[in-house]
Amino acid sequence: MTSDRRLLLVHAHPDDETIGNGATMARYVAEGAAVTLLTCTLGEEGEILVPELAQLAADQADQLGGYRIGELRAAMDALGVTDWRFLGGAGRYRDSGMMGTPANEHPRAFWTADLDEATAHAVAVVREVRPQVVVTYDENGGYGHPDHIQAHRVAMRAVDAAADPAFHPELGEPWQVAKVYWNAMPRSVVQSGIDAMAALGEASIFDGFGNLDDVPFVVPDDVVTTEIDARAYADRKDAAMRSHPTQITVDGPFFALSNNLGLEVMATEHYRLVRGERGPGGGPHGWEDDLFAGLDA
Repeated sequence: MTSDRRLLLVHAHPDDETIGNGATMARYVAEGAAVTLLTCTLGEEGEILVPELAQLAADQADQLGGYRIGELRAAMDALGVTDWRFLGGAGRYRDSGMMGTPANEHPRAFWTADLDEATAHAVAVVREVRPQVVVTYDENGGYGHPDHIQAHRVAMRAVDAAADPAFHPELGEPWQVAKVYWNAMPRSVVQSGIDAMAALGEASIFDGFGNLDDVPFVVPDDVVTTEIDARAYADRKDAAMRSHPTQITVDGPFFALSNNLGLEVMATEHYRLVRGERGPGGGPHGWEDDLFAGLDA
């Protein structure tokens, strides 16, 4: 890759990238940055929203993972991302299902994967791509999904290991990532989404919580560091979301996951800087407006 700006995103399943970072990815591709997606599983345990494809489910033909490769390809085409990979190759690690389910015990479940092995696969990508910026989940994987937690562990370990000359030197020259971000959902932004859905008389995924502070992936505004305004690329995110029909139903400015509850589709995406120096910011919160803020070209 020859771009001066290089971004690597580490996600657990196909569609996670589009939901959390689709607009950001589209924006940076359009601006000429090299964007690489590393997905850790095929999402074999996902629920299926398309009735005629129900037989692909894990407890039937168990072919959903292969089908979702095609969905991910279409989503990446919509976002303009040409470099997308699976950790260790497609099918190396299997979707572990939700916490406490029998899928956690599958021999290839990502949740129980050997961390050193998985880290080495990720290090190979980091040393090849040489990203200045890496994006992944927080330590709880956003909402506690075992594969999201494991993706966080692998990504964070890989950032450290990639810079260590003693770690598998055969995987390439060491590389120091300059900035690491975790996906973030600011409380004020989530509240705005709830208000918008309420105005339409629609149910929200948050309705079952008595307080937003109880929602695992909602964070206080003051821990957020970065806001990426990619509204100019909202149509690309929308198209990418529609490319994951087994997992996402898109309805106007809202989308529904397998629980059929809506979240607002936002083309302004938020992050929390956890490694590296924070660049200059602005606006009422002083948030960065660029993941590469403060880095030399």
